[in-house]
Amino acid sequence: MKALASVKPFIFLTVPLLVEKVFRSKVIPTLRKPVMRILLSIPGVRRIILNKVRSKIIDTFGGNLAKAGFFIGGAAISKDVDKVMKRIRIPYAVGYGMTECAPIITYDDWKEEKLYSCGKAAPNMEVRIASPDPVNVPGEIQIKGANVFLGYYKNEEATAEVFTEDGWFRTGDMGILDEEGCLFIKGRTKCMILGPSGQNIYPEEVETVLNSQPYVVDSLVIEDNGGLTALIYPDFFQGTKDGIRQRDFQNYFDGVLAEINKELPNYAKLKKIEVMSEDFERTPKKSIKRYLYQR
Repeated sequence: MKALASVKPFIFLTVPLLVEKVFRSKVIPTLRKPVMRILLSIPGVRRIILNKVRSKIIDTFGGNLAKAGFFIGGAAISKDVDKVMKRIRIPYAVGYGMTECAPIITYDDWKEEKLYSCGKAAPNMEVRIASPDPVNVPGEIQIKGANVFLGYYKNEEATAEVFTEDGWFRTGDMGILDEEGCLFIKGRTKCMILGPSGQNIYPEEVETVLNSQPYVVDSLVIEDNGGLTALIYPDFFQGTKDGIRQRDFQNYFDGVLAEINKELPNYAKLKKIEVMSEDFERTPKKSIKRYLYQR
């Protein structure tokens, strides 16, 4: 962070992992302390505390972020961090894009953006959901616009697979679009798990619940013998500070599994949790290489 103090950036382009690490290690644990919860319940005091937290975060990133803020993309930001950033009024925008779209598809100003949404269609872009009820039933996100690519170089077969007959680009992502045009991403089509009763389970949504739990750095939900197993890479550093030994983390998560399942719909409840001793293998964008962990 010394480099940031020297450079003093006013725009910070980042993937969610970096922002989530800062908020989960510093901000969220502080706001969850019993004394802090009491103070935050007092209207006048609440705003003073949140303003101080906001100033501290901006100073941590060089002191100039209030001029523009964070621009977050590459993956969905977790709901717990999204909620806290909006509560503290950290300037940020969450965008959705792809290389094939050069790359922005949707975004919104942080003051207007809906919680958990990745914004509205960018200028000269159109977004539709391949669903009979786009507001309530997830479908594939399809787009059309001036910055959508024409096709893959010398690969007509691959190009034909990603465009509909009426010329819309198929993103491979699933989502819904509310009445105001705000896009909410549910997960990747290829990652979707078919539940035992035929329900569509989006592992990314279950992972959002897991990632909001104490001592979770990141997680991955996989299908395992007809049920769902969560692979969790814990925050060993914070756990050690709080008196949890590394070898005891499996027992810790076994003990909180029932509470976690209370936050999940019946068709998406977890069968078990497995603790990872090392972080997941990741892509250059810091996304987990899911295919390495399928069973």
